[in-house]
Amino acid sequence: MTKTGNLILAAVVAIAVAFAGFAIWSAEPAAPEVTFVSIKGERITTESLRGKVVLVNFWATDCVTCIKEMPDITATYLKYRARGFETIAVAMRHDPPNYVLNYVEKNSLPFKVALDPMGELAKAFGEVKLTPTTFVIDKRGRLVTRILGEPDFAKLHALLEEKLRET
Repeated sequence: MTKTGNLILAAVVAIAVAFAGFAIWSAEPAAPEVTFVSIKGERITTESLRGKVVLVNFWATDCVTCIKEMPDITATYLKYRARGFETIAVAMRHDPPNYVLNYVEKNSLPFKVALDPMGELAKAFGEVKLTPTTFVIDKRGRLVTRILGEPDFAKLHALLEEKLRET
């Protein structure tokens, strides 16, 4: 091969490696492979949620911000559920199950609510310790965003619109 050919080959290889590195670096990580157990006893795996856009909200009944945002979480679920959107509210380990059940019933939460009695779900999602912490998972099972505190619901809805349009 000529000197020019070697330089062109080296440049092509360098560009390919740089592009591959960028693609890996910028790729959204996969959601953890976990099983949520709802307060109704349903077992929901992250694998079974593929094809849907999913909001996972870690919350607690003693969290003022969590209680404040819950009507907006409910409205978001009701707005998008017919388009392939799912919501799972995960009660934190310290939250007494009877408090969670009472809150869910009193407020007629329409989405799935799971308990995390051993803290395994919080650990799998990156050691969640503060509430509320919200994650959005896309249709391919990738973590799109992590929101600490109350979401900006206008921005959240824009993100959901974008992710629901993806195939």
